[in-house]
Amino acid sequence: MSTLQNDLLFEEILAARERVYALGDATPLQPLDVPGSRCDVWVKREDLGPIKAYKWRGAYNAMAALSNEQRDKGIVTASAGNHAQGVALAAKTLNCKAVIYMPRATPEVKRGEVRRIGAEMVEIRLVGDTYDEAGEAARVFCEECGGVYIHPYDDLMVMGGQGTLADEVVMSGCGPFDRVYVAIGGGGLAAAMSCWLKKYWPKVKIYGVEGIDQASMTAAIEAGHPVSLDYVDVFCDGTAVRKAGANTYAYCSRLIDGMVAVTNDDVCHSIRTLWESARIIPEPSGAMALAGFQKHCDEGKAEAGEKVLCIVSGANMDFAQLGAIAHRAGIGAKHRRFLRVPIPEGKGTLVEFLSQLPKEISIIDLQYGMIDSDVQYPVLGLIGSGQEYDDLDEVINQRGVSARDVSRDEDVDYRIINYAAERFSCPLFVNIEFPERAGSLLQFMEEVKDLASLCYFNYAYSGERVGRALVGMEFETEKARRYCLDQIMSMPSSDGGSIRAVREVSDETFLRLTGKKRASPNG
Repeated sequence: MSTLQNDLLFEEILAARERVYALGDATPLQPLDVPGSRCDVWVKREDLGPIKAYKWRGAYNAMAALSNEQRDKGIVTASAGNHAQGVALAAKTLNCKAVIYMPRATPEVKRGEVRRIGAEMVEIRLVGDTYDEAGEAARVFCEECGGVYIHPYDDLMVMGGQGTLADEVVMSGCGPFDRVYVAIGGGGLAAAMSCWLKKYWPKVKIYGVEGIDQASMTAAIEAGHPVSLDYVDVFCDGTAVRKAGANTYAYCSRLIDGMVAVTNDDVCHSIRTLWESARIIPEPSGAMALAGFQKHCDEGKAEAGEKVLCIVSGANMDFAQLGAIAHRAGIGAKHRRFLRVPIPEGKGTLVEFLSQLPKEISIIDLQYGMIDSDVQYPVLGLIGSGQEYDDLDEVINQRGVSARDVSRDEDVDYRIINYAAERFSCPLFVNIEFPERAGSLLQFMEEVKDLASLCYFNYAYSGERVGRALVGMEFETEKARRYCLDQIMSMPSSDGGSIRAVREVSDETFLRLTGKKRASPNG
C-alpha cells in the first residue's frame, strides 16, 4: 500500500471530525487495574457512546457525507447488530429511510435497539443465520431498488468515521501508548486506528485481536488476499465475519504489528476482569482487545512499565448470555480449567484425591457419575494460577496417573454426566445447600465418606453465597441408606457446619435418575 493511500484514509478521518460530533460526544479513557500485569493499562470506553458501541461513528459519517438526493434513494445495509444501530441513529437524525438486513440469530437486545433508535425510519429484515448471508441479500436488494449501500467496515467513509476514535485517543492527553489492542471483525476500526495513531506516534505497536474461530484477517494476511472461512464461531457475534474486506485487508496487512488469537474462555475471563476492576460489562466482542493483551501478558510478551490501551468496543449483549460468560470466566489472574481425572473405585477415593489439591485452587465444578469400571473418571472444574496448576500436575504425577484437559469437550460444556444406573442397588439422592466458602464442599464430602460411596455428584459454582449440589450415594442395604439419610439430615447448621439445608429428591426425580421406583420406607 502506498503512502498516498494512507494519506487518503487520514484525510477522511480529518473530514469525519466535522461530522460525527453532531451526533455524539467523545468517549472517555480510563485506567484499568489488570491482575498479573505490570503495565500501565487504559481502556477506551466506547460502551459509553450513543449506541453503546463505536459503530455510530462510521455509519453516521458515511451517511452524512451523502447528498440529500442520494439519501432520498434509501439506505441499505447489513449488520450483526451494532452497525445497524449506527445506521438507525443516522437515519433518524438525517430523516432518511433505511432497510437493514440482519441475521436471524442477532441478539434480541440489538434488534430491539435498532427499532427503538430508528423508529419509523428503519425496516429490519431478518435473513440467514450469519452476517454474510444477510449481507448478500442486502446487496441484491440494494441493486434492485437503486439505494445506497453503507458497508459496515469495507468502506473508506465508514473507516474515516471510526478513525475519530483514534483522534480522541491522541487528543486525550493520556498517551502516547506503547501498545494498542483492538478487536477485528471486518477490520475497519483497526485500519483507521493504525493509520491515525502511527501518524502521531510512529513507535506505537498495534495488535489486532480475533477469535480463534473467527480469524478472517489472519487468514487473509497468510494467504495474501481476503479468503472465506469455512466456519465462523458466533459467541463474539460483533466480530463474526467470514471474510475480511478488501480495503481493510490492504490497510491492516501493512499497518498492524501483530495478530492475537483468543478463545471464548479468554474473552469471558476479560469480561470478568472489566467487571471486577471497573464495573464494566461489555459484550463479548467488546472485551476481545483486553483478552488479546492479557494473553500477551500470560505469554510474557508485554514488558513491565509499558503503557497499553485496549478498546472496549461495545456493550450490546443479551442479558441471558451473562450466565454462559460467568461459567467460562476465570477469577483475577486465575484461569478456568477442566480435568478428567482417573480415580480408583471405592469408598472415599474421590474425597481423598480432592483433599490433595493445592489449597489455593478453587473447585468451581464437579461432574461425576459411577460407571461400570474399576476406575472412575470425574470431571473437575478448577480455578487457579499457572503455578498452582503446576503444583496440581505434580500431585497427579505422584499418583502415577495422567489427567486429561477437557475444557473444550462438548460433554463437559453441556454438563452431560454419564453413569451406570444399573449399578445402583440401594441409592440415595439428595439436594444439598452449603455455605459457598473455601473448603465447605470438601468438608461435607469428608463427613459422609465413611457412611457411603458416592455414585453421582453434580455441582457448579453460581456466584451466590450458597452453593447447591445434587449428590447420589450408594448403599448395600436399605437400613444403611436410612441411617445415612438420618445422619445427613442432622448435619445442617448455621454455625460452621458443612450444610445449610438438605432434602431428598422427589419420587419423580429418583425415577428419572435411576430408572426404578424408590423403595418404600419399610423396605
